[in-house]
Amino acid sequence: MKRKITSLLSVMAACGLLILACTKADINFNADSVANLQVQSDDQSRFSAESDAVSDDANLLLNDPSFNSGFNASETQASSLNNIICDATVAVDTMSNPRTVTITYNGTNCGGNRTRKGQVILSMPAGMHWGDVNAVLTVNIKNLAIKRLSDNKSITLNGIHTITNVTGGRLINLPNLSSIVHRVSSSNMSVTFDDGSQRTWQVAKQRTFTYNNGVVITITGLHSDGSHEGIAEWGLNRFGKAFSSAITQAIVLRQDCSFRIVSGAIQHIRADITTSATFGLDISGNSTTCPGTGNYFLQLIWTDKTGKEYKFILPY
Repeated sequence: MKRKITSLLSVMAACGLLILACTKADINFNADSVANLQVQSDDQSRFSAESDAVSDDANLLLNDPSFNSGFNASETQASSLNNIICDATVAVDTMSNPRTVTITYNGTNCGGNRTRKGQVILSMPAGMHWGDVNAVLTVNIKNLAIKRLSDNKSITLNGIHTITNVTGGRLINLPNLSSIVHRVSSSNMSVTFDDGSQRTWQVAKQRTFTYNNGVVITITGLHSDGSHEGIAEWGLNRFGKAFSSAITQAIVLRQDCSFRIVSGAIQHIRADITTSATFGLDISGNSTTCPGTGNYFLQLIWTDKTGKEYKFILPY
């Protein structure tokens, strides 16, 4: 399976940045509001992308043959895990309870666009196997600082994710299973921004893995605030304003389409503006098939506090 799965929320946020940069004169907001929206979109893009990257690294390790019997890899087997994540070393503790796998990110520039430094500790009770039904993996993120090399801006993540393997099963066995369901939740993710401000964000999403000419990933939000369903992330932005991001139509990524988003819709909600993005379209805004090459398009609709809509078609 591809190591880096596209972050659906980061795609939306990146597109929001592009629109904000191109249409300041057309939107019914003052310059400060537009600038703040740009910063918020960038913040959430990075948070989503890096949170997903940690989950992907955990999945990558737990689907290595070293973990066929749970957190019981030998020292020889564990040493081979250092070759899986290019910017990290891995240490396995098979004697403690819970069992732990410690990922130490070393600041290497692997992908050409950012560096990571800090630790992520994966833990699971002794005797539990990741392939068990309702197995729970605790993901403790400790001072994980991610620096974007294009402008040297950093965010730092702290907090605990839990990933529950609702159905049981491991992704390496997916072609022989009908589906595997993972639920990801967090109520205490601390995000420190480059200006020193710190906020706590929440996460509640579900990833369903199936197989159809390759891996298919379907992502939904699990939280409701009473007015909106399907919320995947929510909290206060660095300016102290409440926001939430809801998946209004399940996001689908396909391996045979290079793990790109082929369908789905997201709504980014704030008191003064709502942004909706629909994915998997052609340049005319119609649903399209899965070519695996060239551009897919999304339709972005902004609704300001007066109820006025702005529509755009963008490639991604």
